[in-house]
Amino acid sequence: MTKPQLLSAWAGHWTGSGTGVTVVLPPPGTVGSGEVRGGAPATREFALLDPTRLVDRVDAVVLSGGSAFGLAAADGVMGLLRERGQGFPTPAGPVPIVVGMSVYDDSVRSGPPGADGGRSAALAAWAGEPFGTGPVGGGAGAGTGAWRGRRDPGGVGWASRSAGAAEVAALVVVNAWGDVLDDTGTPLFGGAEVPLPGGTGFERQNTTIGVVLTNARLSKTDCYLLAQSGHTGIARAIHPAHSRFDGDAVVALATGEVGADVHLELVRAVAVDAMVAAIRAAVGTEP
Repeated sequence: MTKPQLLSAWAGHWTGSGTGVTVVLPPPGTVGSGEVRGGAPATREFALLDPTRLVDRVDAVVLSGGSAFGLAAADGVMGLLRERGQGFPTPAGPVPIVVGMSVYDDSVRSGPPGADGGRSAALAAWAGEPFGTGPVGGGAGAGTGAWRGRRDPGGVGWASRSAGAAEVAALVVVNAWGDVLDDTGTPLFGGAEVPLPGGTGFERQNTTIGVVLTNARLSKTDCYLLAQSGHTGIARAIHPAHSRFDGDAVVALATGEVGADVHLELVRAVAVDAMVAAIRAAVGTEP
C-alpha cells in the first residue's frame, strides 16, 4: 500500500456512468460511530455504530450511488478485507466491519454500483490513485437544489483542518434536496428567492452522506458526538438540511495516533468547519 490520501486513511473512487463508489479505509484499530438525521436513509451497519453496541472498530466506510441498491458495493470491500485477514475476530475467522451509505442517482434505473465497484474503489485507495473531487466516485451522479426543481452541482468534496495537536478531515458526497450556501447564508446557485410551497418532482432523490476523520484518540461515545458535529456542518452549509426527503448520515472515525493534548470539544468545533469546507469543495467553490 502507498501513502494514505486522507490523514492516515486510504481513500479511493470507482466512477461509472453517472454513478460510482467512494471508499475510506482507515488503519486497523480505528474507532467509529455515526448518526442519521435525514428522513430517508440508505445505510448498512448503522445499528452497530450505536455507542451501546459491542463492536467499536470500523474497517471501511463505503459511500455509493444507487440508493439502497448501491449498498451492495460494500460486499466487494468486505470480501477484499476478508482476503487480507482484516476484521472483527470470531472463531470462524475475521468479520470485516464495513459501514455503507448511499445517495439516490439515476443508476437506480440504469444499473447501480455493485460489489465490483466497491472492490475497485478500495483497490484504487490502496494504490494511492489521485483522490479527485466533484462528480466522481459516489458523487458522480449527484446534484443539489432539488427543492427548487433545479439540478445544481453536487459531488464529492473533502477538507482538513488542525485542532490543536490533532487533525480533522471531512469527506462528503453532496446530493442535497436543499441549496449549498456561502459564508453569508446565500445559496451558491439559483439565487436567494425561497421556492413556493408544492412538489418539485425531486422529493425522494436526495441525500448528503459523509465521514469525519480525526487522528485523535477518542472513544466510541466521543465519535458519536463527533458525528453530530458533522451534521452541524451539513446544517450550516446546506439549506434545507435533514429533510424527510434526504437520507443525511455521518460516520465519525478516530484513528488514535494523537493521544496527548486532545480536547474533544475543539475537535468537534473544527469538524464543523471542515464539513462546511468539504461541502463547498464538492460543488467546486472551496479551494
